[in-house]
Amino acid sequence: MAKSYDVVIIGAGPGGMTAALYASRANLSVAMIDRGIYGGQMNNTAAIENYPGFKSIMGPDLAQQMYDSSINFGAEYVYGSVESIEDKGQTKLIKTDSDEIEATVVIIASGSEYKKLGIPGEHDYGGKGVSYCAVCDGAFFRNKHVVVIGGGDSAIEEASYLAGIVDHVTVIHRRDQLRAQQVIQDRAFANDKIDFVWNTNVTEVVGDDMKVTGVKVVNNQTHEASTIETSGVFIYVGLLPMTEPFKNLNITDKDGWIKTNEQMETAVPGIYAIGDVRKKELRQITTAVGEGGIAGQQAFKYVESHKDETNKPGVTQK
Repeated sequence: MAKSYDVVIIGAGPGGMTAALYASRANLSVAMIDRGIYGGQMNNTAAIENYPGFKSIMGPDLAQQMYDSSINFGAEYVYGSVESIEDKGQTKLIKTDSDEIEATVVIIASGSEYKKLGIPGEHDYGGKGVSYCAVCDGAFFRNKHVVVIGGGDSAIEEASYLAGIVDHVTVIHRRDQLRAQQVIQDRAFANDKIDFVWNTNVTEVVGDDMKVTGVKVVNNQTHEASTIETSGVFIYVGLLPMTEPFKNLNITDKDGWIKTNEQMETAVPGIYAIGDVRKKELRQITTAVGEGGIAGQQAFKYVESHKDETNKPGVTQK
């Protein structure tokens, strides 16, 4: 028989862990399922400076503190990859790569992943100079030159982080101005180890048999092509929602983001979504935590109302 919980949370990032805290503190049985280490993208972040209560904290440290809180009232952490959810009405059946789990409520907090450029050489040089995580791989490029592709918060924050390790950082952006928050931009512009190449698209990652040696670029205004020599390529060009296992539920938009209301409810009763997997504008730790608190409380209300329904005269529990 499938294991059974009041609430199953898919994903153990900041939103998922907060939902686990709220739901388990309300005396519900809770399981968090994740295919990786708890904390999500916080584990790939050096210093977090915009989470209330901390002037600055390392991402993995905040992840650990959140996890300790999330299991304090009995929530369980389950390692696994979710393959599908079946809506059975009063319950949901979650199928993982190794098990089946039943729940009254499912909270989807599966997050998003870094978008790929889809250019020649990007896949071939993965692990040989192409990276999507400066904290993970920056130390391999100590005293070398690297490029960062992108102009949002992640790209510019990671460029500043890399500048403290490598010899020099070149930021390549397809527009003529950055999209990152102003304070992040100011910090990067003031760093003499960071320079910027504007209005430019990267068309290919090149290298030898062992490693990256450069990137081919084209100026999208003048159409001039050139090659920038580099030892490392760090790519930050957007996010893709990790929602493939949930497409059968018809709760996503055309781009794969899950649509919810302000109570984090999807179109399927008993299924909620929070964090970076939602269709929204601001994707931050603080917003994920807030949404996790809402979903955890809504899960409690849903489970209680479900108990009321099944305890009515003439209703048979299954």
